[in-house]
Amino acid sequence: MSKLFAGVRGLLFTLLFIPTIVIWGVLMLLVSPLPYRMRWNVLNAWVYLMVFWLRVTCGIRHEVIGLEHLPPVDNGAIIMAKHQSTWETIVFQAIFPPHVWVLKQELLNLPFFGWGLRVMEAIAIDRSAGRKAIVKMIRQGKQRLEAGRWVVVFPEGTRTAPGAPSRYKIGGAVLAAKTGYPVVPVAHNAGEHWPKHWLYKYPGVIKVSVGPVIDSEGKNPEELMNEAEAWIENEMVQISQVPPSAGSTVEG
Repeated sequence: MSKLFAGVRGLLFTLLFIPTIVIWGVLMLLVSPLPYRMRWNVLNAWVYLMVFWLRVTCGIRHEVIGLEHLPPVDNGAIIMAKHQSTWETIVFQAIFPPHVWVLKQELLNLPFFGWGLRVMEAIAIDRSAGRKAIVKMIRQGKQRLEAGRWVVVFPEGTRTAPGAPSRYKIGGAVLAAKTGYPVVPVAHNAGEHWPKHWLYKYPGVIKVSVGPVIDSEGKNPEELMNEAEAWIENEMVQISQVPPSAGSTVEG
């Protein structure tokens, strides 16, 4: 019965989620000539609406610990975060300073949703491009950071089910090493309440934990990746209700 209720909750959420994506997709195109901060605020209105609607329909809330670790907003940073769910791709905007995402290129081709990603200057890479994708990410990531945006990277590269073994990729760490911007590691257990399946939603509190800043100066990408991975995975043991290795990796 719990899965049935999770499906009903998810369906209720989707009844507003999908139409508002269409509305905001068009709206983001209309505001695209405006300064970035104004575009950010327009998109944030949708994010806060979704946070409210998720709580009302699905009983899902979130709490954040460790915000005191964040560096000054104007200094810039690279967020390296766990990737379990669609949830973090929405709600992170309500938690962290103005930022852009490193994401797979195909997402830009989605109607409405992809329009918003383009307007918000997402860094889209072709996963099959190998070294060329890394070079593009470094170039565009440096541009975004110097323009005052933070950059969010999912080092696992794809959604990973709660408890599943993680395979971290080095791209985000290369960006940090090349640009000198600090890394902010972030752990969360969103996949326990909003799993890969688009419909099911399980009530409860999603825990988001922000770790101490990792200084990138004088470190190579491997060192940065290992430090971020160690902190995130150790923190997942503390905040997750799913024991390690209980899940399986899923495609994003």
